[in-house]
Amino acid sequence: MCASILAFAVQAPTLAEDLALKAAVAAPSRTKENVARDAARHPYETLSFFGIKPDMTVVELIPEGGWYTEILAPYLREKGTLIGVDGPIVEGEKGFYTRQFRDFLATKPVVYDRVKMGLFQPQTKKFDFAKDGTVDMVLTFRNVHNWVGEKDETVRAAFKAVFLSLKSGGVFGVVDHRRPPAMPQDTRAMSGYIHESYVIRLAEEAGFKLVAKSEINANPKDDADYTFGVWSLPPSLSNGAYKREKYLAIGESDRMTLKFVKP
Repeated sequence: MCASILAFAVQAPTLAEDLALKAAVAAPSRTKENVARDAARHPYETLSFFGIKPDMTVVELIPEGGWYTEILAPYLREKGTLIGVDGPIVEGEKGFYTRQFRDFLATKPVVYDRVKMGLFQPQTKKFDFAKDGTVDMVLTFRNVHNWVGEKDETVRAAFKAVFLSLKSGGVFGVVDHRRPPAMPQDTRAMSGYIHESYVIRLAEEAGFKLVAKSEINANPKDDADYTFGVWSLPPSLSNGAYKREKYLAIGESDRMTLKFVKP
């Protein structure tokens, strides 16, 4: 790869200020607990890096408790479309959403009433969230590690479904816990961490092109070496009182932030 292409791939583009997005991040409908995590998750910078616009059709994969939905729903409410996609808690359950996310949407219907629903279940290769070639952007935050498994087939199925849903030029934005290259990757990502190179390889195999990556969500204090994996760190703090102050001082995980485009 020539130097000019490599530089383009690793640097975030210069972005104009998005006042509507800033207003969505500052929306009074957001919960205080979620706002407190902005310093670790950098929602304005992350969404700006992906190039989101208020008139887009955006898919959020596996939103669960709706941390990013709190921002995306008001931002896209008037001019765009937000589709939150998930799988049922158990096979055959009525409706597409997990109970957690359905309950979340019901808390503020004035804000979330226009959020559309869809099915995204890569483990069983069941997808029903948008017609092929109709989506401007697909976002997933800390989910890819959950799809890692035997022969990578689950990740491949997920990425293929995303690729088909996007328009030509559409963006696939990925944030996930980053495993240091020197540490071997466990085959099922039980630690919650995955290699950045692994995500890039499988996305490119699905047809995507990596156009940029950012260190917006990097955390050099995180060495990814914990008894309970990434869940040892905030906000989970799965070790309880054990080394609690140490893990609080480290903060949330080191994360890759990758922007792919469908040619």
